[in-house]
Amino acid sequence: MIGHLIRRGFSKLPSLSGYSMYVTPILQGRLQKVSANSDWAPSAENMSRNYSNCNGTDEHQRLKKRLVWVDLEMTGLDPNTCQILEMACLITDEDLNIVATGPNIIVNQSDEVLKNMNDWCKTHHGESGLTEAVRVSKTNLQQAEIEMLSFVRQHTPPGQCPLAGNTVHMDKVFMKKYMPDFLDHLHYRIVDVSTLKELCRRWYPEEYSNAPRKEAAHRAMDDITESIKELQYYRQCIFK
Repeated sequence: MIGHLIRRGFSKLPSLSGYSMYVTPILQGRLQKVSANSDWAPSAENMSRNYSNCNGTDEHQRLKKRLVWVDLEMTGLDPNTCQILEMACLITDEDLNIVATGPNIIVNQSDEVLKNMNDWCKTHHGESGLTEAVRVSKTNLQQAEIEMLSFVRQHTPPGQCPLAGNTVHMDKVFMKKYMPDFLDHLHYRIVDVSTLKELCRRWYPEEYSNAPRKEAAHRAMDDITESIKELQYYRQCIFK
């Protein structure tokens, strides 16, 4: 596993308030910058775990089958002009049982960013309470990425577990721009529930009509749990 990490361009970080972990050079700089400029720091317990002693074992084979469920709420759909407002993460096993519940992080954004949201976002994020939560949040984007990376490192080996969610390719586009180190921890493949939704609509219209309907809360953790329930339904009714 250490050789794998080295091939991926990772380096050992022997010190950062006593932390010892494998991080990319970019993330090493981010960690040092965040720690130097604020009183926030990732948990030493969370940042210390690695899987170098279980590669090739039954435990490692089990862990690499896990799915990393992510949902983002953004100010729009263009990563060049829009920003991340909220991020949540859950880990399931291959049978879609939740094995770990991650943070649900609200990312602080300026009033200027919020003012430039499109009308749909202004309406729905305002009604859900997300807009006000973003205004009062003390967590910036760098801190959010590091905290999320800390969480997934506790429960998944690097480069093995795919990103999962509903229309999750859009979340991946934003993470590639704003959270590249988090995304780098995941496998390059994705499990997009919306693909099954569209195929079910065409091939199994009766089952599609009975699929669980989303509550349209437009909050990150709620969207993830609904996506998992939807995939559980497709597995039970379609993948017989």
